[in-house]
Amino acid sequence: MSIPPALRGATIAGVGMYVPERILTNAELARMVDTSDEWIVERTGIHERHIAAPEQATSDLAAPAALEALKVAGQSPESVDLIIVATSTGDTNGYPATAAYVQEKIGAKNAAAFDVSAVCSGFTYALDVALQYVASRRYDTVLVIGAETNSRFVDWTDRTTCILFGDGAGAVVVRPTEYGEGILGSILGADGSGTDLLKVPAGGSRLPLTAELIAAHQNTIYQNGKAVYRFAVDKMGVAAMEAVEFVGLTAEDVDLLIPHQANIRIIQSAAKHMGMPMEKVVSNLDRYGNTSGATIPIALYEAWKSGRVKPGNIIVTVGFGAGLSWGANVIKWGTLPV
Repeated sequence: MSIPPALRGATIAGVGMYVPERILTNAELARMVDTSDEWIVERTGIHERHIAAPEQATSDLAAPAALEALKVAGQSPESVDLIIVATSTGDTNGYPATAAYVQEKIGAKNAAAFDVSAVCSGFTYALDVALQYVASRRYDTVLVIGAETNSRFVDWTDRTTCILFGDGAGAVVVRPTEYGEGILGSILGADGSGTDLLKVPAGGSRLPLTAELIAAHQNTIYQNGKAVYRFAVDKMGVAAMEAVEFVGLTAEDVDLLIPHQANIRIIQSAAKHMGMPMEKVVSNLDRYGNTSGATIPIALYEAWKSGRVKPGNIIVTVGFGAGLSWGANVIKWGTLPV
């Protein structure tokens, strides 16, 4: 199934990113918990990650990334019709949407705004939502942001999780284009039987916070690392190929794979499944760690900024995360105004 010709295409017209100034190295973590630089790098590929300042919330990371993406696209904040923020670490627990805070911070007074919660798959979901709005001619300018302050939800005494996560934001502007150009299509999926494998147990309606739960670190990230790793290894390469085949292409047509940055071995497994050399895979995991919903747009921005992404290239983005969830987008890259 493909988008009918009566509809129009949607393309990424601008990209932006922002990460906090503070860098937390593996050596610093080794002074906090029982770990080492060698242990972390061998198991994850991560060397350092950025950590938000105490006064920074998720919208404070999202806003500068959004403004840069708009500048690259040659669009003003007033031209934005819709803001979608993919986040699982919003400014508040539930409401209002972090997208509403972003709207106010950047002056996008004409935009509707809502959040998408699919954790590390969130950006792939949000980009597909933007595609539907633009392709159906409902909106002309959609701002899609992946932003997280994971550090607020990390148990800094748990060496199995505190080594993994960082904070940051990436953004794209989605605009109309010719049919058959831009975002060619996506696949999205979920398996709710895995909800207990990766979660923040307390703080929602199922388990409201109490002093006892906070003392027991139930308001921080829990992960069954082995089970999540097996799921990711099995799913990420498969999801990427499903998206490629969905739009009528083959792995040989793909110029660049931009996967969720969770673990270097998972990234290598996805590339192997697609038969792609690592030279065609974008990885910045070593410098940022796992920024959840922000990993893909940050990596996309850096690939564009460094010249690795060229007009006409076929790019596949793919993510997996809590839920369990997964998603992949296939993009034919256009020419950005800047």
